[in-house]
Amino acid sequence: QVQLVESGGGLVQAGASLRLSCATSVASGRTFGSLNMAWFRQVPGKERDFIAAISRGSGGTTNYPDSVKGRFTISRDNAKNTAYLQMNTLEPEDTAVYYCAGRRRYGRPWDRPEDYDYWGQGTQVTVSS
Repeated sequence: QVQLVESGGGLVQAGASLRLSCATSVASGRTFGSLNMAWFRQVPGKERDFIAAISRGSGGTTNYPDSVKGRFTISRDNAKNTAYLQMNTLEPEDTAVYYCAGRRRYGRPWDRPEDYDYWGQGTQVTVSS
């Protein structure tokens, strides 16, 4: 089917930047370009929070919550079957496990975890003050 593998997490100081990657393997007959991609994050004991989404194809539609708008940027490279999350000016409150997700359905809402079909295993991001 579809397999997602995140990478790029780590321990950084406040104010630093990180770029997360989501490498995607897609079954024969399907393409990464047909998937709408998103990033979520989760801290222990809390719900999984929406961070960013990008539409299928050329990624002409992106969506962010106010908490990260202007600091985080989602992108995709269909030739490499990879989605990215560029995170700038990181804050201790950004500490979480970050998950990549994909789905075939296009359109709003973008921010509900239950609407996504495929998930990665997560990558830890820790921001120290």
